[in-house]
Amino acid sequence: MNILEIIAKKRDKKELSKEEIEYFVKGYTKGEVTDYQAAALVMAIYINGMNDEEITNLTLSMANSGEMLDLSVFGKNVVDKHSTGGVGDKVSLILLPIVASFGIPVAKMSGRGLGFTGGTIDKLESIPGYNTNVEIEQFIKNVKSVGISLIGQTLNLAPADKKIYALRDTISCTDNIPLIASSIMSKKIAAGANKIVLDVTCGSGAFMRKQRGCYKTI
Repeated sequence: MNILEIIAKKRDKKELSKEEIEYFVKGYTKGEVTDYQAAALVMAIYINGMNDEEITNLTLSMANSGEMLDLSVFGKNVVDKHSTGGVGDKVSLILLPIVASFGIPVAKMSGRGLGFTGGTIDKLESIPGYNTNVEIEQFIKNVKSVGISLIGQTLNLAPADKKIYALRDTISCTDNIPLIASSIMSKKIAAGANKIVLDVTCGSGAFMRKQRGCYKTI
């Protein structure tokens, strides 16, 4: 198995196996697969899509590429929220403190903005002195003490997604459901929350311009 065969397979609209997806994710995380090779595969995915099994395997491979948080110490309900992205995209800043005020633990890991939007982390870092670069131990401590913590994506949680996420932004591959879905869910699974609110946006200011399939706007 090698990355050239995997790129060619997706280029030719064929389904990638679990093993092939894991090979790509592990290789890119370790630097054994180059940026230009990863870009070729991501573009092939963007153009030719992925079926549900491929999306699931990509999601789990990226989630398992680094540390997996265990937040069971907070009980059976630990809430996270994520948006598919768009102009404004301010729901997290309002919704999560409200949820935490009801005594429900909120543990959220956010990414930066893609394309023309600013992500939740970018918005928070515009506040002088606000620190989103929080170590995992402090993240858990914050949830215990104040009921909520929001951090940027660390190198230890879903590192494969962090690399692919940044790569997509440089090659105009942001608005693609398989890549969006796998990116969001890999972070959520790695971050340990067991209740997740998905804010799926569409329209002229969103990455997904039209409502598609089973995806509905909020």
